[in-house]
Amino acid sequence: MKEYKVVVLGPGGVGKSALTVQFCHSKFVEKYDPTIEDFYRKEIEVDGEPAYLEILDTAGTEQFASMRDLYIKNGRGFLVVFSLTSWQSFLDARTVREQILRVKGTDNVPICLVGNKCDSSLQRQVTPDDALALAQAWTCPYVETSAKLAINVNDTFAEIVREINSRMKTRKNKTKKKKTHRSFFRRYCSCCCCCCCYCCSSSSSSSLP
Repeated sequence: MKEYKVVVLGPGGVGKSALTVQFCHSKFVEKYDPTIEDFYRKEIEVDGEPAYLEILDTAGTEQFASMRDLYIKNGRGFLVVFSLTSWQSFLDARTVREQILRVKGTDNVPICLVGNKCDSSLQRQVTPDDALALAQAWTCPYVETSAKLAINVNDTFAEIVREINSRMKTRKNKTKKKKTHRSFFRRYCSCCCCCCCYCCSSSSSSSLP
């Protein structure tokens, strides 16, 4: 069974813990209690395949910001959560993603953008178009959720599993193509001494025919 290390990130008060507890224990946490670090495990099925999730629910407050790099370093997929009732949290989500990419050293990171509190329609500050545009810029999926009403909660965690699998497949295909190219290069160059010398000693402006 495949294991997936998922890290839930986002500013404080957006419902990261409520979302995670609803997913793992099917209950809504009404009271807001700033998280330091909570760890959960759950087995699910995604597209007919079993998946074992290790979920790290992180603090959104600046008090624990220094710990995020370690969380990000160890994670394989990330839920970047903001509140649909807070435009500022939506802006802060961009900073969270920037931190993920900085720590990982690549922009090919499995991320799912999550707009929580979709049940609070009267207090809504972030439109679907706003969020979809950001997700499109990030080339990642976007899900609107309600931890309170358990709307799209399971789908969110299934989506990050799909995103991890998709990114891994893309990475493997790129690696395979590079290996195939190197193998072809060796075969091509070994056919004659002249070609081999040309390929190995030519300047960067030269190229294979």
